[in-house]
Amino acid sequence: MSYNIDDIEKILNFTSWSKKRKIDTLFEIDADLYCNLGKESSKTELEKVKKQSRKIYKAIKSVDEYTGRLLLREQ
Repeated sequence: MSYNIDDIEKILNFTSWSKKRKIDTLFEIDADLYCNLGKESSKTELEKVKKQSRKIYKAIKSVDEYTGRLLLREQ
């Protein structure tokens, strides 16, 4: 199943999923966001993707504190 940025809360609330599966799915959403950008993407679109990526990293931080902190710090 394909997930998008609107499914973050749903993914975090899955009790049957392991932490690794949740993080992997969140990374897939993040990768998809950046793959949809192109050379012609406007600055506004790029900023929007960066904000969405930050939201994903915060969600990862709620699952795995250490990994989330690293991602947020490096962004």
